[in-house]
Amino acid sequence: MTLYARFAAHLNLALDALVLAGDLPAGLERRAVTVEPPRDASHGDLATNAAMVLAKPAGANPRALAEKIGAELEKLDEVASVSIAGPGFINLTLTDATWRGELMAILDAGDEYGRSTMGAGTTVNVEYVSANPTGPMHMGHCRGAVVGDALASLLEFAGHKVIREYYVNDAGGQVDVLARSAHLRYREALGEDVGEIPEGLYPGDYLKPVGAKLAAEFGDNYVGAPESAWLVLFRKVAVAAMMDMIRADLALLGIHHDLFSSEAELQAAGKPEQAEAWLRARGYVYDGVLEAPKGETPEDWEPVELPLFRSTQFGDDQDRPIKKSNGAWTYFGADLAYHFQKAQSADALIDIWGADHAGTVKRIVAAVQALTGGETKFDVKLVQMVRLLRDGEPVKMSKRAGNFVTLADVVQEVGKDVVRFTMLTRKADAQMDFDFAKVVEASKDNPVFYVQYAHARVASLQRRTAEAGIACADVNLSLLDTQELRLVKAAAQFPRIVEAAASAREPHRIAFYLYDLAAELHSLWNLGKDDASRRFLIPDQPALTCARLYLARSIGQIVRNGLRIMGVEAVQEM
Repeated sequence: MTLYARFAAHLNLALDALVLAGDLPAGLERRAVTVEPPRDASHGDLATNAAMVLAKPAGANPRALAEKIGAELEKLDEVASVSIAGPGFINLTLTDATWRGELMAILDAGDEYGRSTMGAGTTVNVEYVSANPTGPMHMGHCRGAVVGDALASLLEFAGHKVIREYYVNDAGGQVDVLARSAHLRYREALGEDVGEIPEGLYPGDYLKPVGAKLAAEFGDNYVGAPESAWLVLFRKVAVAAMMDMIRADLALLGIHHDLFSSEAELQAAGKPEQAEAWLRARGYVYDGVLEAPKGETPEDWEPVELPLFRSTQFGDDQDRPIKKSNGAWTYFGADLAYHFQKAQSADALIDIWGADHAGTVKRIVAAVQALTGGETKFDVKLVQMVRLLRDGEPVKMSKRAGNFVTLADVVQEVGKDVVRFTMLTRKADAQMDFDFAKVVEASKDNPVFYVQYAHARVASLQRRTAEAGIACADVNLSLLDTQELRLVKAAAQFPRIVEAAASAREPHRIAFYLYDLAAELHSLWNLGKDDASRRFLIPDQPALTCARLYLARSIGQIVRNGLRIMGVEAVQEM
């Protein structure tokens, strides 16, 4: 049990003692009671709001109740002192021995330090990327891919069972365009001069291998054939080829999904009809006519009766059609059925979407609420686009891709770890610039370098200590002073950061925390530049060196654990 969890348990026992003494009524709700670091570090090591939360329902004075709770906590051997602040906040200062104990707990737990059981027994489906299967991955897909994958790893680390899912949009008009584009490349592979790619088709060279494959397999059988003869066949071959390309691109980022769900297969299996019937039976779908478009009504607009989902019942501004006038499913209708399917095997659903889909969030949230009776938690995380720069100037588009910069090209230039870490250095819904020059810069201003360098310093210290002939079989942690133990206090935050990040579905919190932890290590390390007694390695003081190495190793362990969640390697040297 980590330090914060342990003190939460201590606090519960203290409250139980007050109940037994008659100072608190039994049965008070304690879920809002917290144990956290105080906002001002000078106030102590831990703070609890217990008295503030419980005073009103207990009919007690907050400060008087805080005094009683504090008196119980002060009995603990781990507590050096207790103080009451303001109207009833309780601040605890812990003994140095307590922090040394936490330091040992970090290395004893190793790769498991920070792992939580908060998600035990719950399955979360995280759907991310889900790019249309019409070409290679580009940087427009990258941020959502990294955020989704890191979130999935974070939730696993917090105890959830996670399903990583990719929704293949292979039933819309864009895949027909893909098939027509492949047919053009097929004719080109057979020797035809196709000239400039017609507007409306995909122009990238990435379809040339698909055309060549089709030519090798079918010869000239479909050169002059009507579209109806080859469209379905070419669509199937082209989509399969694009998905192979997408999987390969994602693998460059270390991303692998558990499940690929096909929209075409979903519709062929009658899932949208099943969802519609389920909703109709409960009064959530009815046949009605949409209101005329706001503003100037088009001349060709006619009121048409359509099956409508009652999304206004869930806060949307209008009910939404699930079918078009020609009987085809709307994107919303198909998406509704897809989420109905996902909800059958998960307790919670999380979708990672581009910010351009913000307008559809409310309706799909309403649909999931209706389909699951509100029992399946559903969250949509919106991810803003990334602006690519080189020395502050916008990056030119890729000719091979057609009109975008490929993910593969970026990973090849700066590396997987740089791409992944950088994508998590801001909140997902905040705008981001990715400057090729800055993301590989060896400076404090580059979080990727700064955190990696912290781990490399620890690895270097281990090597240099061994080279100095210092063996650390027995370590005397009492040699660590207050300044060094402050680093332990920062390290001990990791388990609660993991739980907070998992609860908020915000993997960027791990990156932020690692940067702050690295800053603490670098700050302590740099003291040795001006004061030799503050160096981590002092050859003629092996006991002190071993204690400081133990401290550094614990920080390195947490950096590794955090980077593993982010899908980033902890390097040994730089």
